[in-house]
Amino acid sequence: MNQTPRKILVTSALPYANGPIHIGHLVEYIQTDIWTRFQKMRGHECHYVCADDAHGTPIMLRARQEGIEPETLIARVAEEHQADFAAFRVGFDNYHSTHSPENQVCANTIYERNRDSGHIAKRTITQAYDPVEQMFLPDRFIKGTCPKCGAEDQYGDNCEVCGASYSPADLKNPVSAVSGAVPEQRESDHYFFKLADFEEMLKSWTRGGHIQDEVANKLDEWFESGLQEWDISRDAPYFGFEIPDHPGKYFYVWLDAPIGYMASFRNLCDKTEGLDFDDFWAADASTELYHFIGKDIIYFHTLFWPAMLHGAGFRTPSAVYAHGFLTVDGAKMSKSRGTFIKARTYLDHLNPEYLRYYFAAKLGSGVDDIDLNLEDFTARVNSDLVGKVVNIASRCAGFISKRFEGRLTDEVSEQSLFNEFITAGETIADHYEKREFSRAVREIMALADRANQYIDEQKPWVVAKEEGKDAELQAICSDGLNLFRLLMGYLRPILPGTAEAAETFLQIEPLAWEQLSTPLTGHTIGKFKPLMTRVDPKQIEAMLEHSKEDLAAQAPAAVVKPSADSPLSKDPIAETIQFDDFAKLDLRIARIDKAEHVDGADKLLQLTLDLGGETRNVFAGIKSAYAPGDLEGKLTVMVANLAPRKMRFGVSEGMVLAAGPGGKDLFILNPDEGAQPGMRVK
Repeated sequence: MNQTPRKILVTSALPYANGPIHIGHLVEYIQTDIWTRFQKMRGHECHYVCADDAHGTPIMLRARQEGIEPETLIARVAEEHQADFAAFRVGFDNYHSTHSPENQVCANTIYERNRDSGHIAKRTITQAYDPVEQMFLPDRFIKGTCPKCGAEDQYGDNCEVCGASYSPADLKNPVSAVSGAVPEQRESDHYFFKLADFEEMLKSWTRGGHIQDEVANKLDEWFESGLQEWDISRDAPYFGFEIPDHPGKYFYVWLDAPIGYMASFRNLCDKTEGLDFDDFWAADASTELYHFIGKDIIYFHTLFWPAMLHGAGFRTPSAVYAHGFLTVDGAKMSKSRGTFIKARTYLDHLNPEYLRYYFAAKLGSGVDDIDLNLEDFTARVNSDLVGKVVNIASRCAGFISKRFEGRLTDEVSEQSLFNEFITAGETIADHYEKREFSRAVREIMALADRANQYIDEQKPWVVAKEEGKDAELQAICSDGLNLFRLLMGYLRPILPGTAEAAETFLQIEPLAWEQLSTPLTGHTIGKFKPLMTRVDPKQIEAMLEHSKEDLAAQAPAAVVKPSADSPLSKDPIAETIQFDDFAKLDLRIARIDKAEHVDGADKLLQLTLDLGGETRNVFAGIKSAYAPGDLEGKLTVMVANLAPRKMRFGVSEGMVLAAGPGGKDLFILNPDEGAQPGMRVK
């Protein structure tokens, strides 16, 4: 039943050490974990490694903002990430960090070998420089209009709309995402990886069965437009590894991030006797290497990464598997709707195995997005897991425990039915191997229906009341529990925690695939305890509420409207406040990046405000005085620390200040040209 043992190394993309894990991230880690657990169940040597992606300007700036060292920040985030993954039963064999000695050695090695082989070029470039922060700007800290498709508010290296990669110099209407200033162009020496040197090798590799067809088709577009040199260096200040022999120059985070796969495995090898790094990474390695990634980073993993490895004399991946994004109830995850759900928030309300199962029931081998429909989620978990699978055990276990001291029969009475389940196992295994988890789930649930049908037909609750039918009762329930054991074996990659609880109840060793065909006979089971409870819709509601930002009541905009022809004393003054109350206000300069009409609102405009690296959405009651086009590009003052307020049209995340008698005479405060977005008003 089992295959020839294989030696497999598996990775997931490295989560960035600048924020928490959310359920969108978990699609990938759960997908990878299911596949890895399946390989281990089949008896293969399979290692699953990952790490935190811990370098780059965002981490440097966040640490500075918090007043801590970057190392302190990444250590804290690493602890949080690993706790979340463990709770979702993502079973890494090793979890490391790209900010590690192993990664520095691996990065230096790959760089130096490519350099010595002539694949690194040095040239002086003109680069965006933030005159306010006095730093060269990383690609991701420049925003503007995509030069390929015209999409606005795109990063300086990659368009999230059309997927194009480009130089920040090609971006239209660029601004600094750090300060909001228009970047200046200054010269700097940079180092480039000559990707075009590997064009023929990459064309062969990408069409060699190593990636999905839809990904290969997308790569053809990039081949047609020509492979460009890749800037792999960044200027100080930068949190990362300094390039050998080039003081003040650092490896771009995307160079050492995928090398983190190697570093994490090197770290595992150093801790594991008999595990050899070269067996998995040498150019002639006969082992298997698989990367699971999101479709947004295929360019880095299917062009740069295999080219760098090949140029440095290492093996290339056996395959790179891309997946789609997660939507919730048919839309992008949203903080205002409560559907931007952190992993920890989910865990506070629901069993992690519910989500593992639901994702598995949706995931295929392609790159299509999947949707978490919360109503369907509740119904499917309750119907499939509780109503079908767990129900089999609960219907049979009581009779075996009470009437037969927990002992199963010495043989299977319904051998043909048992064989039917065993035969289906190879189809299920094939689906797992091909990452067609949704098909595997459908097969398993069809078997669960068949098992429940058998129990319904045999009616053990009726047989139990009849005289002289103890042997028949024991046989029916023993067969039912053997079918339950098979179902839990097939579901074990998806539901490892529930499977462990079932193994404890059945008093058996961890289920291995090759052992499933041998039934439990003459065996004593333990006392049954509920393995899973139903999802209560109130749990879903509580989770969404937990996820929402604290939406305190507020007005959409602060509008001071004294009478135009009278002194202020003619208008009633609100109740006085103390100076300490006023001092709590955080007034900041904001640039109005975009202003739009609000459908169904007579007085409101929707403003997109740039606070210098942070964007806010604010609804302001100033439509009577301004057309949207009159506001865009202007600076104003906003109350930046006002709690968000949910409105009929969306969430307002602050308050802009305006003054005047009303109507057309309502004036946005427009600070002088020396002001920059994000500056505090004192």
